[in-house]
Amino acid sequence: MGIAALSSELQANGEGFDYLIVGAGFAGSVMAERLAAQYGQRILIVDRRPHIGGNAYDEYNSDGLLIHRYGPHIFHTNAQRVVDYLSRFTEWRPYRHRVLASVDGMLVPMPINLTTLNVLYSLNLSPEEAEAFLAARAEPVDEIRTSEDVVVSKVGRELYEKFFRGYTRKQWGIDPSELDRSVTSRVPIRTTTEDGYFNDTFQCMPREGYTRMFEKMLSHPNIEVRLGKDYKEIREQVKYRKLIYTGPIDEYFDHCLGKLPYRSLEFRHETLDQKRFQSLAVVNYPSEDVRHTRITEYKYLTGQVHEKTSITYEYPSDHGDPYYPIPRPANTELFKRYQALADGHPEVTFAGRLGSYRYYNMDQVVAQALVLAERMAKNEGRKQAA
Repeated sequence: MGIAALSSELQANGEGFDYLIVGAGFAGSVMAERLAAQYGQRILIVDRRPHIGGNAYDEYNSDGLLIHRYGPHIFHTNAQRVVDYLSRFTEWRPYRHRVLASVDGMLVPMPINLTTLNVLYSLNLSPEEAEAFLAARAEPVDEIRTSEDVVVSKVGRELYEKFFRGYTRKQWGIDPSELDRSVTSRVPIRTTTEDGYFNDTFQCMPREGYTRMFEKMLSHPNIEVRLGKDYKEIREQVKYRKLIYTGPIDEYFDHCLGKLPYRSLEFRHETLDQKRFQSLAVVNYPSEDVRHTRITEYKYLTGQVHEKTSITYEYPSDHGDPYYPIPRPANTELFKRYQALADGHPEVTFAGRLGSYRYYNMDQVVAQALVLAERMAKNEGRKQAA
């Protein structure tokens, strides 16, 4: 029996799905919506957590403040296609992200910019003078391989120690000299007063929050959502033709080649009986003298007006849910071995940050999901639904 005939029979009998999708975060939800709405597929999406939205999930706490349960998620992108797609499910609130770092008893802009240098060193540099200031401190590096190489080759060792080394050691659990260059390459160094954290053309937050956006995305009648369910439990209970897996790829294969290293996070959420706690949304704490890496105040992100405010302390950890694939050569090699296993299972598509073992931003996950959904439908000869 062909794929199309099997799909029709299953749907006619009301007992089966075209796709079982594991994970209701960005990757799984976008693919579910596209395959259901654009290609008429019947989708079952499951998640072991009791909510949709993955790590982008937001909720109103007991005081009525909208918070991000898994730490701040700031949406930014240069991909108009991603903006156009997500705009079907949300209106946007303009938000330009700015960050301060607590260094030498002062709060200064991060990424490093002209203001950072002038405040930190009690100077009055012009942009041209700041460029020369950094160039004089930069250390030549023959080959840029690590995160340490990236920074010291741009700003020298003193600023590297003040802003990057301690923060990175806390965040990743290893020294920047052992991390791939991609980690710190994401952070610009500026010699102007520009203090936006990102350079992307589109910087906004979902007006009603991420969870509401996901609810609209998954509201299609061809999509069934089951929460608090583990994939290993579900797979024996339902019929489906193909699997999309957005969890950790090594977990799918029962860690048969060994565990891929991930970094996790712990959060301490607090509600304070005051309107504001800090002067903007995020303050970084690079020093290893304190355990947390940053404090986030959500009212800046959401624009919510409230008599109280909610903040979150972040503590990186080796234990807990996997958040960040750790970019090191040995880990990349182990992932490639798992990828070779995956190539032998064409009935399964691996996607998202965990399925791809990539440090993707949210917009990159959405872009990947859109491309994968199109490719899968094309491979099956699916026509777009009317």
